[in-house]
Amino acid sequence: MAAANAWDPASAPNSAGLLLGHFVASGLVTQEMLNISKKTAPCFEKFSRLQQITNIQAEIYQKSLEIELLKLEKDAADVVHPFYLSQKCHDLQSMNNHLEAVLKEKRSLRQRLLKPMCQENLPLEAFYHRYMVHLLELAVSFIERLETHLETIRNIPHLDANLKKMSKALTKMDVLVTETEELAENILKWREQQKEISSCIPKILAEESYLQKYDIIISPLPFTSKGHAQTTNIK
Repeated sequence: MAAANAWDPASAPNSAGLLLGHFVASGLVTQEMLNISKKTAPCFEKFSRLQQITNIQAEIYQKSLEIELLKLEKDAADVVHPFYLSQKCHDLQSMNNHLEAVLKEKRSLRQRLLKPMCQENLPLEAFYHRYMVHLLELAVSFIERLETHLETIRNIPHLDANLKKMSKALTKMDVLVTETEELAENILKWREQQKEISSCIPKILAEESYLQKYDIIISPLPFTSKGHAQTTNIK
């Protein structure tokens, strides 16, 4: 239910309303003056808006701080989070227990280390047997390649000299390849010349037999050192 307005005589059954009604009836106060007094001043409205803006800005700042804290907590979760801290404490405790056990057995361990381990069997749990088989295979493979690895390490200081030798060898190979190509071309040319000469031999023999038939003497064949025929005497 809405509260009664103290400045409105019609809606105010209390003493203030009666008094204001009496003033309006007597002419001391007009209804317009009462209506003006009911309006809120603009300056108060601005003050209220500024207060709201200030409150909203403060809330935004508070939320941004909370977001920054959450981001910082997320980034440092592995350091300050209780779950990770408990795991680290557990690991440290187990390591501490192991070190305490080693310190307690310090004398026996020292004696055992001083004693040679030749031809002795070390106890190993059955769960780790398959890993030991794989480890032994890797050890055998490493020992087989050990000499090659050592040779590679020894050759590292001479790597520059070996590279220079390789470059020189490659240059010589290029020269040999060029000479081989030239020789192959010469062989092919010689074969072509031999084919031409072979094709000319039957013709020359036929001409020689024809000349001998008519008692005509000719010079040596055209494929001799002079390279051409010379007619000498005709009977």
